[in-house]
Amino acid sequence: MIVSPPFLPAKGLTSKDPAKTDPMMDLVDQYELGHHGVYPIAIDRRWHCGVHLAPSFQNEAVRAIADGEVVAYRVSQRPISDGKKNGDGSDILNSNTGFVLLRHTTETGEGRTITFYSLYMHLRDLDGIRNSVGPLPNNPPETGSSTVLANWLSNSTEGVQVPKNLRVYRKDMLGYAGAHHAYPHLHFEIFMTEGDFTAWFEQSGHAVQLGNKNPTTPASKDYWGHSCLVIPGGQTFVSTPPVATGAAAAYFPTLQSGTLDTGSKLYVEAYFHKGQRYTRSWVEKDGTLTPLTSAAVRDAYADYEYKMYERATTLYPRCPSDGYELLRFGRILSAPPTLPATAQQTWVAVTFETGKQGYIDISQPPIQKLSDADFPLFMGWQKIEEGNTPFSEDGICDYDELRKIVAVVEDDETTAERMRPAHEQEARLASYIANHAEVRERFRGFVCHAPSEWDASGNEARYKRLKEADGFFGKRKEFDPNGYDDFVKFLERFQFLEKTSLGGGKKFWFFHPLAFIRHFRRCGWLSENEMTQLVPRKVIRKPGSHISMKSAYFESANVSTAFIKKNRSALNVALQKYGITTPTRMACFFGNSTQETLWFGDLREQRGANPTLHHGWYGRGFLQLTSANGEMANGNNNYYKYFRYLGRSPVIPPGAQEIAWRDEVGISPFHASQSAGAYWVWPNKSVPSKDHPDRLQVDSANKYADADEIFHGNRRETILTNVGIKTWYYNQFFTNCAASVNFPAMTGQSPPNMNGLVDRSVSFANAAMVLWDVCTFPRLDGSIQQCPEDYVRRLV
Repeated sequence: MIVSPPFLPAKGLTSKDPAKTDPMMDLVDQYELGHHGVYPIAIDRRWHCGVHLAPSFQNEAVRAIADGEVVAYRVSQRPISDGKKNGDGSDILNSNTGFVLLRHTTETGEGRTITFYSLYMHLRDLDGIRNSVGPLPNNPPETGSSTVLANWLSNSTEGVQVPKNLRVYRKDMLGYAGAHHAYPHLHFEIFMTEGDFTAWFEQSGHAVQLGNKNPTTPASKDYWGHSCLVIPGGQTFVSTPPVATGAAAAYFPTLQSGTLDTGSKLYVEAYFHKGQRYTRSWVEKDGTLTPLTSAAVRDAYADYEYKMYERATTLYPRCPSDGYELLRFGRILSAPPTLPATAQQTWVAVTFETGKQGYIDISQPPIQKLSDADFPLFMGWQKIEEGNTPFSEDGICDYDELRKIVAVVEDDETTAERMRPAHEQEARLASYIANHAEVRERFRGFVCHAPSEWDASGNEARYKRLKEADGFFGKRKEFDPNGYDDFVKFLERFQFLEKTSLGGGKKFWFFHPLAFIRHFRRCGWLSENEMTQLVPRKVIRKPGSHISMKSAYFESANVSTAFIKKNRSALNVALQKYGITTPTRMACFFGNSTQETLWFGDLREQRGANPTLHHGWYGRGFLQLTSANGEMANGNNNYYKYFRYLGRSPVIPPGAQEIAWRDEVGISPFHASQSAGAYWVWPNKSVPSKDHPDRLQVDSANKYADADEIFHGNRRETILTNVGIKTWYYNQFFTNCAASVNFPAMTGQSPPNMNGLVDRSVSFANAAMVLWDVCTFPRLDGSIQQCPEDYVRRLV
């Protein structure tokens, strides 16, 4: 699942805080207005299940948050008036009716298809775009892009349009934020239908634990994002684990010991970021949840994730692969496990009291192991539905906690303030929520079962309570007699849902949209369409080493859908296991793996056409594991290292068993993927030697992918091909990843003498376009553009 926010400011690519995992969302969170349009309730106690976003740069484009199809849209030529007048009596045109509604269907795991909707309301009118941004193209393209509006968004429509088979891609421009009641902003929603919500959240065998006060370790193998631990009271923490002897001692810096109060329960969030391990802790006692850490705490062992392969090999010698999963997930997801239960102790550091960290073995059955895939309650997720919310179909929210907040604001109003229009009184409610962090954060986790404010069917039934004596407009009857009628008439100018395939008179499940996006950005599972797009439409192929005189070829790269269907799930599982789930790590990995597999065509070097190549020990798998020249090196070769990592005991010389193990790397999706992930992170791919003391130590390729400089590291280059001069982009930080895969001893060289550097770089640039939020590619004159020259997106 690849998803991004509706605004993509370039400043959101990096953060100076090493513990911040998503600087883009941190920046876009600041666009949420604190003076009107809060989630999930309005001042008149109607549901307001969206947020109002105002970018810092007025002409920052609104973008599709994910690949999807258009359900409905409306493009307006000019704004409408909310009834306010100019000094000459003419209407003030202060509200935009333009919108786009998208349906997104993607995947979050094997057999886990999710469908959700994103709504972009109050898009700027065409006159406004021309006046503030500039003229639109005379011949806009039928399919838009990150730099230009599509034809269907460039012409005003007569009312609501409900197209068929109209597709958009993530980052495509949808327009610009307009205004409502003269307040500049984008009203933004994410919701699911009742059927889609049930299909994902309550799917048999995969049901998540949303709202479960007593979560248990799920039987499902779904795991993504952060780990979440539930540790019951009475558990003991030690300063040094009993396994910390000999070589293992180095992995466990001395901490503190203690025992968790028997009447308490400890909740721990753990995650890895740029090689480090971080945790946050809360303790629950007497129903009250209290944070023990004001910010994420970095593990005392530096470069924990970068050195996890070594740690697993040292602590779990019988099967380091299983050990790696214990260290990553807290449990073994591969089935069946090789390690016996007695060898699965997993000692990790957590904060168990304020200012105190100790080690605990989380393999103990009483300790529950979850992840973000489970939507755990203690991470703030809570369902607000009819079962615990006595609100009726009239759309008025009677949920006690929300109603009390509205009452607090109302009680503080003066008589004069209470006479102001609803959208102006909304500012007081928004300000209250904005200034109470604990309220704001809790609301972000509310998943609300509510009607849509954009459904005109049943308006009278839904809003009639507003005009009753104690209703919002009823209390204003004396000085605003037409208030209710004006409210409904104006609202109907924006409503549209009953005209779409979704129909009217329904309730939906709404999420705080920015919280939804932030959460699912941690997923990293790629759907078939998303993985297909990672293969470039056009490639530059230069056979042999980078410095060879061989000719380059500019050609089309065909995609084997059968190859992707067969291998995708196993590859996704490996990406999760080895932490190759951030946009930069994935772009670097796929920049190599697509090239090494002949653009997802075959898992064997030269498609296995030369069986004697390297005496049969030629490249196999997604990163072409190889024993060059068939050199067994007394078992010190890449194939044998992978065998031992799985807990196998290969012998020299290789026999039938070793040959079978070797061959399955080029046949089995599991081994093709696992061998690639293991090779990507394992140490000593290059080491200094007596003859080469300056040779770079090359371990986990994730180190190079994690460099912030990679985002702005593209350098324009040209190459002569069979069809003339073509442009490609050299990125030293990606090149370090590529060299660490293909020719580790050349890592750090600029440029390195390695195979396929141009091919890999072209594939990396394409992967960055698919995976990154913002891309920068220099033009010949040094200016920056968002796409590579001659870039053609692969349509799916």
